[in-house]
Amino acid sequence: MQIQNAAAIITGGASGLGEATARHFRNVGADVTILDRDTERGTALAAEIGAHFSETDVTNEASVSAAIAQAKQAMGRITAAINCAGIAPAEKTLGRNGPHSLDGFQRVIDINLVGSFNVARLAAAEIAQNAPEVDGARGVIINTASVAAFDGQKGQAAYAASKGGIYGLSLPMARDLAREGIRVMAIAPGIFLTPMLQGLPQEVQDSLAQDVTCPKRLGDPSEYARLAAFIIECGYLNGEVIRLDGALRMQ
Repeated sequence: MQIQNAAAIITGGASGLGEATARHFRNVGADVTILDRDTERGTALAAEIGAHFSETDVTNEASVSAAIAQAKQAMGRITAAINCAGIAPAEKTLGRNGPHSLDGFQRVIDINLVGSFNVARLAAAEIAQNAPEVDGARGVIINTASVAAFDGQKGQAAYAASKGGIYGLSLPMARDLAREGIRVMAIAPGIFLTPMLQGLPQEVQDSLAQDVTCPKRLGDPSEYARLAAFIIECGYLNGEVIRLDGALRMQ
């Protein structure tokens, strides 16, 4: 499977890791449909890079089904689904204002974990309709985990739980979809220079970078995008989570 022949849907594609992936995929010739709740940003980005856009709530079955149908109509097929939509609020299990909000915990799980599964399962049904390649491959699903799945910090109980779920999901989903020729992978980014971190003072960014083993800098979203493209092309990668973190091990 060559990246230039891919037809990909990218959730959270209007900003951050998703935007970088959409841009890179278009630069190398892949067809892309951006799925995001931010209609203004998503529409503008799609027009800029020559992609398609569908307003999507990843936690809503009808919304995702409609987006996938729209993407299929626009691109003719879907061969890859990349899940980048997610949130990362910070809240301690027991803080100054009392116990962690249950609604807050549920929201993080719903968007990061349930939302990724929702998109993956519905995309798989569409990808399974593709004609198989010589080795039986029909497509690939890439979910986004995090180093927090392995060594989450204070205030990351909900976020780490959601990303740990993505980690645990990878192998069984790959086994489930093997008969259909669909591979399932996950990328676990470290500290990346996404819009959230770009809003922090430079001295804070520099301090975070010092925790990275090598190179001592924050990750560039384009590095995530290039890894996603490599996963699509490397047909023997399946059922695994790849850490993309400069050997960062959070204290």
